Formats: sequence, structure tokens, C-alpha cells
Amino acid sequence: MKKEWFVLQTLTGKENKVRDSILARTKLEGMQDYIGTCQIPTEKVSETKDGKKRTMTKKVFPGYVLVEMALYEDGGAIDKDTGARAVVPRTWQFLRETPGVIGTWLQQRPMPLRQSEVDAILSNKPADASARPRPKIEFTVGETVKMKEGAFLGQVGVVTVVDPDKGKLTVEVQIFGRKAPVDAEYWQVEKVSLDDMISMEPAS
Repeated sequence: MKKEWFVLQTLTGKENKVRDSILARTKLEGMQDYIGTCQIPTEKVSETKDGKKRTMTKKVFPGYVLVEMALYEDGGAIDKDTGARAVVPRTWQFLRETPGVIGTWLQQRPMPLRQSEVDAILSNKPADASARPRPKIEFTVGETVKMKEGAFLGQVGVVTVVDPDKGKLTVEVQIFGRKAPVDAEYWQVEKVSLDDMISMEPAS
């Protein structure tokens, strides 16, 4: 049977339960010809709180599980009753009996993912991979930030370069009346709100 990749919709918070059930029942019921890989795409994010840096695992798509399976009959067969693509009865029943899978997702006859889409999803390394954590807080070029660490503590500047992979950025600050670029890590700066900027303006 030809297996294709699908994003299986589940009840939010039940992703792990659905994945574990699919993996266990595939082996128990001899469904290896119909069900292949099943995983929950996750990524590592890091944040600094109260001066302490911590790393956590976050689901990339809450409420969904990625499954490789033979959901549709080979050759593009059409169901005479529905006029839709004919499903493989064993796979269809298997999913219907999986706790936590949303039934309406099945009735909508989901489309398989393109390989490029699968590659994009799987590029987010699973929790047990030795990948560099992605900072939880994100910055953009042109954003105003305040230095909260190092020699320029308290200085306010504008972000000119962002490197999300390394969690670093370059901030342009005023030093002796001249603009100067300062390299910093994400945790060394904090975002400045509009209210903060107004409060920092000298009174007229």
C-alpha cells in the first residue's frame, strides 16, 4: 500500500495520547502495511525569567499529529457513493477507533501533504534531538529595545540586525552623541513599549 503524509487533527492536549495509541495499536493489530511513522512536531524554545535561562519543548502545531499512512486506495479510485477519493477500509476504521481523533477531520477527506511541506515540518527537530534552542522572544529590525546587561546597561537603541538561529542581535545606540552598533544576546535586552518611550522623553 502506498503511504502518504497527513496532518491528523486531534483534541487539543491529546496529541501524545493519540500518537502513543497509534504506535501501540499498529504493532498490536499488524497494521504496519497501512500505518508508518507517527510523530508530534516539536521545537525547543528558550526564555530568561528572573535572570535564569531555561529551555522548554513546545508543540509546533497544537491539536495535530503527523502520520504517514495509506489512507486512500491506490490508483485514484473513487467511492461510488460519495464521489470522493476511495479510502482504505482498514485504515479508515483504525483511525475511527483511535481515541482523541476528531471525526469531522475524517469526514472532510483530508488531502495528503506535499513532500516540501513534510520537509518543512520535520525541519523542526523533535525534543530529543540535539538542536539549538530557539529563543522564545522574537525581535524585528527597527524595533526599540533597552539594554539590561553589560556596559551599556539602561541604554535604549534600535535593532538593526537579528540572528534568530543564534539568539543574537545588533542594537544601534547613542554613545557620546554618535550612533554605534552593539552586539547582544536576546536575554541581554528587553522590548520597550510605546508608554515606556513616552515616559523616557524629557519634559518640555
